[in-house]
Amino acid sequence: MGVPERCSPVRAGFRRLRKTFGEIRRYRELLKFLAAFWLYNDGIGTIMTMALGFALTLGLPQEALIGAILTIQFTGVPCALAFGWLARRLGAKASILLGLGVYIIICIIAFLADPFTVAHFWVLAVGVGLVQGGTQALSRSLFGAMSPKSKASEFFGFFNMSSKFAAILGPFLYGVIGVLTDSPQWSLLSIIAFFVIGGLLLMWVNVDAGARVAREEDAALPGDRHRTEMPNQK
Repeated sequence: MGVPERCSPVRAGFRRLRKTFGEIRRYRELLKFLAAFWLYNDGIGTIMTMALGFALTLGLPQEALIGAILTIQFTGVPCALAFGWLARRLGAKASILLGLGVYIIICIIAFLADPFTVAHFWVLAVGVGLVQGGTQALSRSLFGAMSPKSKASEFFGFFNMSSKFAAILGPFLYGVIGVLTDSPQWSLLSIIAFFVIGGLLLMWVNVDAGARVAREEDAALPGDRHRTEMPNQK
């Protein structure tokens, strides 16, 4: 008898992701949100990844930029808490859209600044710090609200992994525009497309309907408790 072929861990992982994606496709609003998140989160990741290179390409001294990069990290936690307060009043989806609007403004300021100075970079760093943590935290919250509690672990694993695979389009576009225009400012301006398209898709998501489907799925399971509805998610 032959030895049964063993599946490699990488292949098994991709099979698992494909199976989970097949499950997620059954939840229309959740899938719509996931598509929106992939896009705007790619834009966020591109700004974070390319920020230092952007400033250095424009001739700013590296030592003058390190403090601005650290500012993003230090302001992220308190601002994420402030975003939670804002979400209770405006709703999580509206708060995310507000954060995406700030990112669009950041890209426009970086494009229009001439010459681009260290002061400009600090202003943009503070702007990113204001919205980065809150936008990403509320995105996870919305995803959780529309995911059945019984599948939360599986779905969040896919959510985290897929966002990493999706985060290649932004840097690719940034690089292509940079080659074509020889301008990092045009490259950064092009990232606005991810925020605009992602935001439009997010506006199309009916969070209440998605959360209702998730609760009904959990309620159909024997012995499972109903999911507690997240307040004010519109």
